[in-house]
Amino acid sequence: MNLILVRPEDYIKQHTVRLSDRRLAHIRDIHRAQLNQSLKVGEINGDIGTGMIVDISHTHVTLSLTLSMPPPPPLPITLLLALPRPKMLKRILQTVSAMGVKEIYLLNSYKVDKSYWSTPVLSPASIEEHLLLGLEQAGDTVIPNVHLRKRFKPFLEDELDAISLDSQKLVAHPYSAQSQARVSRAKTTLAIGPEGGFIDYEIDKFQSLGFNSLSLGQRILKVETAIPVALSKLFSF
Repeated sequence: MNLILVRPEDYIKQHTVRLSDRRLAHIRDIHRAQLNQSLKVGEINGDIGTGMIVDISHTHVTLSLTLSMPPPPPLPITLLLALPRPKMLKRILQTVSAMGVKEIYLLNSYKVDKSYWSTPVLSPASIEEHLLLGLEQAGDTVIPNVHLRKRFKPFLEDELDAISLDSQKLVAHPYSAQSQARVSRAKTTLAIGPEGGFIDYEIDKFQSLGFNSLSLGQRILKVETAIPVALSKLFSF
């Protein structure tokens, strides 16, 4: 973890937190931190700075915080993602969180297995856990918003126009990318399909709402690979 994230409930007094969970284990065993050592710390959805160790033991660590730097800017993108397999979803949540995506819609589609929607990975606690791992890796504090949409057609017809307003609209799909959309670093709404891609009906629905094809090249990529490739194609890191 490149950033120790603290929560409001960690505070024992102003500017002072006490940690006794996996963050303590990481500070003690990975950082091998000592008394009076400073670590990079951020407050969830808040600023970044340093935390000086004023007390450390096998049961807890107490940090005195100085937080004054804003988190890195988010990517101006809304990601629409057909719900992937649970094991892949864990990795994807960490990746997109680390890369600065702040709005994520997990969608149903024809090729999404119905069982995926009952996975414990979609519990709020599990989603937050994997998002936080991404933030800790990247040195960010702002938790992304994850929205679940189990009905494809109502979502596109009732919500997507407002969500994608004033953005460039792109769909990355290996069978619908003969012509590459003009890409800029503007506000973007990006749709990525499931393994095997969106079916023709789904692509037609996106195109009817003004979505253009985004080519990621001739190779067919796994979803967890296609996402960082697409983000790197759209934005500078």
